[in-house]
Amino acid sequence: MKKLTTLLLLASSILIAQDAATSRAGSAERHEFAISNFRTESGVTLPRALVVYGTYGQLNAERNNVVLLPSHYMANFHGYEWLIGSDRALDSSRLFLVATELFGNGNSSSPSNTPEPYHGPRFPVMTIRDNVEAVHRLLTEELKIAHLRAIIGFSMGAQQAFQWAVSYPNMADRIVATSGTAKTYPHGVVRLEGQIAALTADAAFQGGDYTAPPKKGLEAFGMVWAAWLYSQEWWRRELWRGTSRAGTTFEQVMNGFRTRFAADANDYILQARTWERHDVGATPGFGGDVERALRSIKVPLLYMPSETDLYFPIGDARYEAAFIPGVSLTPIPSLWGHTAGAASNPADAKFLNETIGRFLSGGR
Repeated sequence: MKKLTTLLLLASSILIAQDAATSRAGSAERHEFAISNFRTESGVTLPRALVVYGTYGQLNAERNNVVLLPSHYMANFHGYEWLIGSDRALDSSRLFLVATELFGNGNSSSPSNTPEPYHGPRFPVMTIRDNVEAVHRLLTEELKIAHLRAIIGFSMGAQQAFQWAVSYPNMADRIVATSGTAKTYPHGVVRLEGQIAALTADAAFQGGDYTAPPKKGLEAFGMVWAAWLYSQEWWRRELWRGTSRAGTTFEQVMNGFRTRFAADANDYILQARTWERHDVGATPGFGGDVERALRSIKVPLLYMPSETDLYFPIGDARYEAAFIPGVSLTPIPSLWGHTAGAASNPADAKFLNETIGRFLSGGR
């Protein structure tokens, strides 16, 4: 009975926290945008490509109060509510926020929800540029928005932010990238391939044509993920203690990662492939030269790597920042690894909101 009471109290506290976050952010509206005969960079044409997105606030008469929030790995459009509120960097009573969902997340067009001949493992690999092109059409054709106040992205959202800055250099006044780089370098590809290998080694995967979820593979995928998500010092200091989501013991934390990934396996792989292939240097006109592409960025860019990120190491950010003319390189002083860029704890949330808010107001 005591254990049940504890679980009920924990569930109640989580719901209260979620309700509070939603209240601060304001209510979001879900929308869908469909594109007929969408041609991907791989050469495959999807008969119907769907982009799911959410909006916060109201578009003003001049249509110039818009901020774009592109989603990160397997996230939905609620992934930036840590930034939204009257006391945060993005006040939806003044701004119109458009939060888009990446192809492959299970809501936008994905291996799991696309009919044959592109269902499951036959779904084409989508690039970050494919996602940017689809959202550009959403903004300009559907919403009739020609310009953005800002583009703010975390992780794969940061990848999209960099791509926007290169593909559409005059589209936004300002760019913010947290915990993400303009290119996925070989070490990042090796990490992602390790996760994919762990997932596909499960005999139940059956080359992607599974009849039931490859549970063992998903568990292995989660454990590989866990080793990279936080910093080594986060683990040594046992900073999961006191966070209801992670658990209070090491065993609970480990089990949480084993069971964390419960979505469609092909969707996880598709977005990992999207992640792997990201390179702004491969944008047409730059001949594969990432440094040249970075030099082409025209607008002020706030670059916020996490000091302890193992996915996108701070050294990669320093390398890239050297080529961006209007960059403000502002590392996040955190032990929370990759997650620091999405405000995974109160200190990082405060630092991000204050720094991004100041930048959007014209500061550096």
